[in-house]
Amino acid sequence: MYRRTDGVVYPAFSPAWAPMSENPDDDWFESGVEGSDPIEGDDEEALFEDDFASAFEGGMGSSDFDEDFESDIPRINLGIKGLDEMIQGGVPERSLIVVMGSAGTGKTTFGLQFLHEGLQRGEQTVFITLEESREAILDASAEKGWVFDEFEADDQLAIVDLDPVEMANSLGSIRNDLPRLIDEFDADRLVLDSVSLLEMMYQDQAERRTEVFDFTKSLKEAGVTTMLTSEASKDNPYASRHGIIEYLTDAVVVLQYVRSEFRETRLAVEIQKIRNANHSRETKPYEITGDGISVYQQANIF
Repeated sequence: MYRRTDGVVYPAFSPAWAPMSENPDDDWFESGVEGSDPIEGDDEEALFEDDFASAFEGGMGSSDFDEDFESDIPRINLGIKGLDEMIQGGVPERSLIVVMGSAGTGKTTFGLQFLHEGLQRGEQTVFITLEESREAILDASAEKGWVFDEFEADDQLAIVDLDPVEMANSLGSIRNDLPRLIDEFDADRLVLDSVSLLEMMYQDQAERRTEVFDFTKSLKEAGVTTMLTSEASKDNPYASRHGIIEYLTDAVVVLQYVRSEFRETRLAVEIQKIRNANHSRETKPYEITGDGISVYQQANIF
């Protein structure tokens, strides 16, 4: 059950609240990558927190959702019903956004829906996938009623499927070419699914940090609003698998499973930070439907 903020109680939305193992068709293309960083020691993590966390954790946004945040930066909507209402004025353009979650929480759906919002507004969009083929992405969008094949035919959408190993081997070249390609395509929105597979290509933690930092820096310099998806840590749903990307991005959205007092497993979303934007910090339930992701802003999980 859920209780709205005005006190009204209404039932949960099963069966869509079922975990992935019970209803895999809700998000079949989400796949976790097992394993952990082989050389993440305590000393190294402490050093990371001192160096990276202090450098990139700023701009967490105000916790007072009722207070206006004055900014001249143009804003855009994510395209997620209910979640956009939790952000006052929208996400600043050219932001670097990461959506973190475990397998089956809808990260890929989130990215596709983010691009669909831009496509409907006449924007140029790019989807880079390291997990699925181009055909799989088109099939997944078609299941939601999003005609990505038509947008692709009209040169409004580019879908690029890359092998993560090949990308890691030639990351320097890709990093240098990406801003030029984005400029030539005149891209407004870009999604990379997922940065976790890219991170796993580097066994050395210091090299991983440097490569991911340089890659995200090139995306920011390209001037495109970018969304990255990332696997969450097995031990902490509010941290990424390698604990790097959340410090390098302007906005962090956390998708997770929550088990209620009634032993029901449900999906919940929380905005961890958005630089230069005021936003709600409440945890809200959401559902993956045939139309995409919907966040129930007026409901509370209990």
